[in-house]
Amino acid sequence: MSRDSMTPAPDPWHVSDVDVDLHLELLGLERSEPDLALLAELHRRHVHTFPFANVDVLLGDHPGVAPATVSRRLLVERTGGYCFEHAQLFAATCESLGFTVTRRLGRVHSPVNTRTHMALEVRLDDERLLCDPGFGLSITEPMRMSDGAVRHEAHGEYSLHRDEAGGAETWELRRNGETAHVIDTLPVVPADVRGGHVITSTDPDAGPFTHRLIVSRFTSEGHHSLADTSLTIRRAERPTERRELTPAQSIETVRELDVSLSPDRAAGLRRTLEARAGDGTAASR
Repeated sequence: MSRDSMTPAPDPWHVSDVDVDLHLELLGLERSEPDLALLAELHRRHVHTFPFANVDVLLGDHPGVAPATVSRRLLVERTGGYCFEHAQLFAATCESLGFTVTRRLGRVHSPVNTRTHMALEVRLDDERLLCDPGFGLSITEPMRMSDGAVRHEAHGEYSLHRDEAGGAETWELRRNGETAHVIDTLPVVPADVRGGHVITSTDPDAGPFTHRLIVSRFTSEGHHSLADTSLTIRRAERPTERRELTPAQSIETVRELDVSLSPDRAAGLRRTLEARAGDGTAASR
């Protein structure tokens, strides 16, 4: 046996650091052949099980997006997370199941914004599929990557549009005709994810995460989204419902959306919301 044949296969994304078996257990799934039905069920169950949450960013103590940290935080501590966490966890499980996954970065709401969103392209036979488990309000199952493709969800109509920018292929995901994000096909390496996370979690001009609580999850009755003390509930074939909450009610809603909060963190988050309500920033943003 040659020395090369004894060298372990490289694992640049540290998939081995992710507890895939626990992920599947929490989703109520077993390992099986990688096909479209399994991928769709994995995607649907993931977004209905794990909340989108920026609590760590808002409190200023996010531990980073290394795969081992993501695995512990989302699967064991159940803190919720955002795109760089959800996408890495989902990608690791997909690859462990035998799917071919390419990590993609994208620009939220506008093609001129920073690449601070992470989504996934999964190849299955001759098909390319967009998986978007970490955007919050997005598709609940994979979407075929073909120009003009449409997917109807209870919370809106999604469409994909192919274009090019700087010689790279781009894919714009629209919700009800408005840009959700634009991903490109430029290569992505782990350092890009770390860099995107640093920008998103520290730069107040890069998005709302450093100055606004955002927690959301798909539930059996629809999609719940909390922004500071404003709760939006979207249900199929029913008007969108909006409620204004007190800071204490927001903390309870965070827990109801399945984000684990210790008493100390709940108290810190409540103080943050109360301070924002007191100086009017919650209403002004």
